[in-house]
Amino acid sequence: MADASEKGPILVFLGPTLRLAEAAPVLDAIYLQPAAQGDILLAAHAFRPQAMILIDGQFEDRPAVRHKEILWAMAQGIVVIGAASMGALRAAELNEFGMIGVGVIYRWYRRWRLAPDDAVAVLSGPPELGFLPLTDALVDLQRMFANLQRRNFLTAAERDLLTTMARNMNFRERRFEAILRDAGWREEGLKDLRKDIVGQKKQDALLALRSARTLLLQGNAGHRVRDAWVATNTFVRDLEASGIDSNLVNTYKLKS
Repeated sequence: MADASEKGPILVFLGPTLRLAEAAPVLDAIYLQPAAQGDILLAAHAFRPQAMILIDGQFEDRPAVRHKEILWAMAQGIVVIGAASMGALRAAELNEFGMIGVGVIYRWYRRWRLAPDDAVAVLSGPPELGFLPLTDALVDLQRMFANLQRRNFLTAAERDLLTTMARNMNFRERRFEAILRDAGWREEGLKDLRKDIVGQKKQDALLALRSARTLLLQGNAGHRVRDAWVATNTFVRDLEASGIDSNLVNTYKLKS
């Protein structure tokens, strides 16, 4: 593999967090579907990138993207950045090995290591519809309720009630309007409350795209990654179970 720090495209794994039409003007990159197990490995071989930005990931129909393959990518010299959703979660978990995290949600996960993974999860439509989000992430709802309190639309007690209701809902059912209706709010006016609020996930994703070129100069801490990368039997078996040739992990010589 050529030195990924010197040439190659930037890959972005993107889904319901941000529309492609909004992302493409911000960063010239190759945009791929949300990452699942094995996708980082396959994308590295297909595109020979200098960097990857992980924003969205899959986790229901397919196994979630593995920590090991992210470590493998960084060991090849690929800069890996995470933000907003699955990317923020993995960046918080792999920060000590050099994965770069961006945004409020990433910092939230780093501060509260046992925070629930489903706080960034949403139900989304099919790929043909661009993974259109059908529900709201808990992290976005919490920011919405805080914003409404600052604007005096909610009292502190109402904010706490709505936040508790959101936390107790399955991520497949969390919707701003549904929560407020269940709390006794009238239908009229709900759209007006939502329309001026930009979700934190979207803000973090845009920040990652805007910051990508600068972060490339920072790079990953390669010496830490080499020590962390080991092709365990479990990892190899998981790849093979997904129909991925496990020999791909041995194709490249680790960057010295």
